[in-house]
Amino acid sequence: MLKSLKIDNFALIDHLEISLANGFSVITGETGTGKSVFLGAISMMLGQRSDAKMVREGAARCIIEGVFDLSGYNLQPFFEAADLDYDECECIVRREVSSAGRSRAFINDTPVTVAQLRELGTALIDIHSQHQNLLLGDRNFQLNVLDTLGRGDKELREYGALYDEYRAVRARLERLRDELEKSRRDEDFVRFQLEEIDALSLREGEQEELEQEQTQLSHAEDIQAALCGALTIIDGEGERSLVQAVREAATALARVSAHYPAASELSERLETNYIELKDCCSELSHRAEEVVFSPERLEFVDRRLSAIYDLQKKHRVGSTEELLGLAEAMRERLQHIEGGDEEIAALEKKLATVTRSATEAAARLTARRREAAQMLQEKITAILVTLGMPLIRFGVHFEASTDFTPQGTDVVRFLFSANSISPMQPLSEVASGGEMARVMLALKSLIADSVQQPTLIFDEIDTGISGVLAERMGRLMWQMGSIDHQVISITHLPQVAALGTAHYKVYKEEGADGTKTRIVELCGEARVREIAQMMSGEKLTEAALDNARLLLSGVN
Repeated sequence: MLKSLKIDNFALIDHLEISLANGFSVITGETGTGKSVFLGAISMMLGQRSDAKMVREGAARCIIEGVFDLSGYNLQPFFEAADLDYDECECIVRREVSSAGRSRAFINDTPVTVAQLRELGTALIDIHSQHQNLLLGDRNFQLNVLDTLGRGDKELREYGALYDEYRAVRARLERLRDELEKSRRDEDFVRFQLEEIDALSLREGEQEELEQEQTQLSHAEDIQAALCGALTIIDGEGERSLVQAVREAATALARVSAHYPAASELSERLETNYIELKDCCSELSHRAEEVVFSPERLEFVDRRLSAIYDLQKKHRVGSTEELLGLAEAMRERLQHIEGGDEEIAALEKKLATVTRSATEAAARLTARRREAAQMLQEKITAILVTLGMPLIRFGVHFEASTDFTPQGTDVVRFLFSANSISPMQPLSEVASGGEMARVMLALKSLIADSVQQPTLIFDEIDTGISGVLAERMGRLMWQMGSIDHQVISITHLPQVAALGTAHYKVYKEEGADGTKTRIVELCGEARVREIAQMMSGEKLTEAALDNARLLLSGVN
């Protein structure tokens, strides 16, 4: 339950702190005093859309903070999954919005995402605003009501898993069929392209080798001349070549090394140079013999490279490796075409199996819903009779969908007739606003018995109701508040207000710094005067005060 609420700088609220009671509480106040602002603050605290316009003018940010008691509501798994501190007796939820529109959310002083805040908020508080009566015409909402009342979570999870698998297998099968059909249209062309690439008998690194050889063959004469020239300079014909001169110098120094030790090191260095020069000469000679200009070989290399370049240009690639990779992909595609029928047959078999399983799961879900529908028809009729609809008829009509849906194979409609003469028709089409409100309240009371929802807030759900019916709706909300729920009703009806275990009033206060919304808990004579004013209007009379005292004494 919501134990306390603190609001700073939200719309017309500069500062508000209030402790909220368990059971059934009511909030009253004149139209325009800020009851909707109060609800808007709670909604934003629970993760609904934030708006910088809601920050009080002149303030840097607004803060809405609620303290909740989570005892008995099995919310610990959420905190463990989100790695949040868990204290079932005191959970602090806070939302901050800056005047620039930046939003921050906290659970027990730990920053969280708005999505996490919204997930927790959905489990903590159910806010019923007047427009939610429109949900009575929504078929998904109607299915959710049946699943909630019938406690069909297990069947819905089982069906949901099979539905996801069914969708995945069917999508894969359709995709494979499309791909196979397209591939078969292109099969001859793919095969021709592959044969064209295979005809070249390419190997990795071949292009680089050919390009290098092409360059060498094109400059073979220059290369050979350079090699021979270098060999001649180092070890050419004559009385004494460079190689021979270095050898003689090393020998001369070696002869005096016994008398001049430094000559020994120099002699060794020259000997090393002599060996290196001899090796260079040998290499130059070998290279010179190796480089031979061959017009025939150059022509072959040019043709080979030209064929490779043409294929690369055709397939928009830049290397032999890419061409080989493309050929491998073509081979796999052709293999896929050849084995496509077998893969499709296997998927068709799997789809048939999943379809059977999903059909059986959907049937179990339908059976659970039909049981819930029977119970719903009986219980909601009984509740609506007490709410002033003695001839009410309520039914749930089932139809089968043509295919699987995320919710199963059921299409349901809530049927309604307010009298014994008119045939039952879809609820949203024939029920009046007051009737819709009573049906929704009856549904909420039934759902409250089935789910662990700590707090329920009704925003003027009694609009269009008066007299004894107002008291009956109030008593129904009071009963909901007495079965381990905190129920808060925003109301304009004294019959409902008098039933509250706690009574809060929202009002506006004018000051030097502008208009402010306040909320205060009413007790004793202050509560009597508020209910009397709700009955008589602006001018209080003794009769109204006496009626208010009588109303309070009769219901509490």
